Amino acid sequence: MKPAFRFVPIASSLHDTRAITALQAEFSPALERMGGACWEDPSDPWTPVIWFVLTGGTEQRLLDAMADHERRVGPGPVMLLAHGGQNSLPAALETLARLQQEGRKGRVLFVSSPSDAEGFERLAQGIHDLEAWRKMRQSRLGVIGRPSDWLVASTVDPQVVRAGWGPTWVPIEMQQFFAVFDEARRRPPTPSEPYPLGVSQGEVSHEAVRNAGRVALALETVIKTHRLDAITMRCFDLVMERKTTACHALSRLNDAGITAGCEGDVASVVGMMWVRALLDEPSWMANPAAIDEYSSHVVLAHCTVPRSMVGDCTLRVHFESGIGVALAGRFARGPVTLLRVGGRQLDKAWFEEGELVATSTEEGLCRTQAKVVLREGAATELLLRPLGNHLLLVRGHHGARLRSWWEQFGPG
Repeated sequence: MKPAFRFVPIASSLHDTRAITALQAEFSPALERMGGACWEDPSDPWTPVIWFVLTGGTEQRLLDAMADHERRVGPGPVMLLAHGGQNSLPAALETLARLQQEGRKGRVLFVSSPSDAEGFERLAQGIHDLEAWRKMRQSRLGVIGRPSDWLVASTVDPQVVRAGWGPTWVPIEMQQFFAVFDEARRRPPTPSEPYPLGVSQGEVSHEAVRNAGRVALALETVIKTHRLDAITMRCFDLVMERKTTACHALSRLNDAGITAGCEGDVASVVGMMWVRALLDEPSWMANPAAIDEYSSHVVLAHCTVPRSMVGDCTLRVHFESGIGVALAGRFARGPVTLLRVGGRQLDKAWFEEGELVATSTEEGLCRTQAKVVLREGAATELLLRPLGNHLLLVRGHHGARLRSWWEQFGPG
């Protein structure tokens, strides 16, 4: 079985060999119980590596070992594990300080002893954070069609995505997708297509629901063909040229663990991928439809909410076009986190914890709607320094987790 992580012990040659062996033997069982394996020669690029600083006087040895490792597997954030003896912590701090002088990212994790439960809990979180970073770099993002024309601040270069966040950008022409969709439309519907989400039909026709199911089948085919982990698509071309919508299909994919966004908004889908990798949660990409600075609340609305995030759900026609299938879901009240990544280099982030206090059904908005109350001043920040026209909502309060990861592993 592949280990969850590798730990690489580094000790100074000045220290007694037997003492070092005994020291490593003290800590190894706790690390192995976490799924770790001792590895003198870490060459697997997709297994997180923890540099276990056994003693002081190891700074240059650490730098040399890291450089050798990165020549084989490429650079990445550095995680140093220090303990409460043998000048381990000073050596770890000096090493990280040198790396940060060179613009590198990483952190020191500290356990005082093999019985330091809180320290090992922080280590487990650090390993998960590093795994999320590596997961992003293994992923493949399918961009179906060009970003929508109105995304004047949310269009980014594929190399920016790759360098800053890791996903490989896989461009797919809309005509390619249309060909797959048209083939699905020529086939008779399967019994599972009409109501795959188990929601009430609402105002939409059976044919609209069947076409929405065919969009889902076509996207699943494209994902399988190109080995994709995430997609975003220029969905309004589908509305204009095939008279159907992708809302239902994108919702279904997010529930299945495939991150899926609309409008070709790459910045938003990268944020959704980050949430999935770090928090193992789906997120809802939505428009801020209204902001009240005085009560510090924002109303979000969009038609693609993952079914797993809401309770009751009704199929409705798409808001702007009046055709196809959209989802009108009702959220439960409770804690949520809003976030957005943006900037020309995708090196800026905004995230705020809040309380979802109401779900509405206003006719002048996209079909799923939620009112979120934020801390005082947060709504004003959105108006003063927006990063784009979409925000992401994820259930629960995750601000500290997102901020910690961003500071250690974020781009820039």
